Amino acid sequence: MIRAGLIFLAVAQGAAGLIQLFTPKFFYDDFPTSATPWVSLLPPYNEHLMRDVGALTLAYVLVLAAAAIWPEPKLVRVALAANLMFTVPHFVFHATHLDNYPVGSAIGQTIALGLGVLIPTALLIVSLRGTRLREARSEGTGPRS
Repeated sequence: MIRAGLIFLAVAQGAAGLIQLFTPKFFYDDFPTSATPWVSLLPPYNEHLMRDVGALTLAYVLVLAAAAIWPEPKLVRVALAANLMFTVPHFVFHATHLDNYPVGSAIGQTIALGLGVLIPTALLIVSLRGTRLREARSEGTGPRS
């Protein structure tokens, strides 16, 4: 479950990061669709900023992907914590800046960005519980299967 979650986060965030880095104007004007853009509702456009955000997103996507490939508990927790260091403030900003958004876009964006916080949080909890359970079993104090 943790590996699948890490792969999902890496793919979803990686897609956004690639679009931001290589087609920043498209991301700004037409993400998630040209009919309901989200980013352009918060002007002004800045190509440098868009490309930097894309590159930084890809940097932590690399850590998510590494954790999915080598799911060592500490790496998994660092990857998920790095993801949350971006997604929590990102969610808070957007959830408090919805004035220019149509209701459907405001709801869609809030749900999408909220899932970007809930999924890594849930995976982090599962990872921590799994580590504690393994430690308890190795000490002979936890339940055995």
